Amino acid sequence: MFGSGHGTAYQSSGLPGPILIPTRFVWPYGGRRVFLSGSFTRWLENIPMSPMEGCPTAFQVVWNLTPGYHQYKFLVDGEWRHNEHEPFVTGNCGIVNTVFLTGEPDIVPTSFSPETSGRSNMDVDNEVFMRMEVAPRISAAELEVSQQRISVFLSTHTAYELLPESGKVIALDVNLPVKEAFHILHEQGVPVAPLWDFEKGQFVGVLSALDFILILRELGNHGSNLTGEELETHTIAAWKEGKLNLNRQLDGNGRCYPPHLISAGPYDSLKEVAVRILQNKVATVPILHTSSEDGSFPQLLHLASLSGILKCICRHFRHSSTSLPILQHPISEFRIGTWVPNIGESNGRLLAMLRPNSSLADALSLLVQAEVSSIPIVDDNDSLLDVYSRSDITALARDKAYAQIRLDQLTIHQTLQLGQNANSPYGFFSGQRCQMCLRSDPLHKVMERLANPGVRRLVIVEAGSKRVEGIISLSDVFRFLLGLA
Repeated sequence: MFGSGHGTAYQSSGLPGPILIPTRFVWPYGGRRVFLSGSFTRWLENIPMSPMEGCPTAFQVVWNLTPGYHQYKFLVDGEWRHNEHEPFVTGNCGIVNTVFLTGEPDIVPTSFSPETSGRSNMDVDNEVFMRMEVAPRISAAELEVSQQRISVFLSTHTAYELLPESGKVIALDVNLPVKEAFHILHEQGVPVAPLWDFEKGQFVGVLSALDFILILRELGNHGSNLTGEELETHTIAAWKEGKLNLNRQLDGNGRCYPPHLISAGPYDSLKEVAVRILQNKVATVPILHTSSEDGSFPQLLHLASLSGILKCICRHFRHSSTSLPILQHPISEFRIGTWVPNIGESNGRLLAMLRPNSSLADALSLLVQAEVSSIPIVDDNDSLLDVYSRSDITALARDKAYAQIRLDQLTIHQTLQLGQNANSPYGFFSGQRCQMCLRSDPLHKVMERLANPGVRRLVIVEAGSKRVEGIISLSDVFRFLLGLA
């Protein structure tokens, strides 16, 4: 979680104000609930700190400080502590840590953020505030060379390299009731599952969060033939049979969704798999293998995604990054992602955002009509609070919550609370779900974050205020890398 408060008011008004320096504080010694307090809050406010991703014993927070001398300490599980490995003094509040910041806003102390630690999803790298040389804009020749080398790599490596050493893949029977199927998706924490037809001996499609969105919108349609009671016994096969006509009605332009299974084989090239995902606008493609001549009873090996392919790219070029000149340049330099006007090189699409009090019906309509997988949820200053994604809709399958709500009366805030872990020590808008970056982040850093499992997009924010400036997705990155943008 990031503190904002007085630290961002001047930025939203455009009026002159104090110099504020985003400063990272880290408590690396464990605990269940950790807070930060200091002279910068007059010791009156305890600022929640977030667990660091990949380092469960460490907590951190970024807070805007004015230049000068500050004291601080940590409240760990109800006990006041200080970090013995950082500067400290004995003051009116006992033993406290200290920090002195110069008046230059492009510097952030690095002593608070050891590189061996992970970080919270709501954190953005503050290395951009450190002094560094600005690279000249990339030339057309360098861009072409980089894209060509990536294309060659993807063309000469196969989907077989995506297969993990161990793992599980969930598939669903097409005769399973829709309600039960979405409950399984929610319980297993997966957004999509291949569909198996025993009669045909084939995988015939996939069930995704988008299906549940369309079903909920159909249930809310007064002229619908589908009722909540019928959903209890309505099978996946029955739903898929009528989906094509429903899609034509919903998007209003007669565009058809793929009527058949989009899949790949283990020896298809990574480029073929990536292009297949992009062209069909799907999140994953099943990797199938069969030894029979008619292709019946194939073996489901893996669900390939763009993040897995991106991970292969990052791993291959990690120690030869100089061969890809584009990697060191900031993402704002490229025509990649969707941006607020006059901020970055936009792809021409409008950036959709919603307030917490927007209705779930508005959010679902935007997800379907704008063909996006997630929507930033922002406050009145357009500062990021949370993200609502397609996959969040499966939380309504728990305890049949969908049967007890009206889409136009339930707010986004309430919807996300329904899916919230009741045992979480942090309230709504804890920031644990948000993945962010800065417009000045180099492309290689954005690629590495998007290569993490489950991450499909990064929200581009302004440092300090967390005001949303854009959003960059896996699809955006691959269209750029493959020269399809």
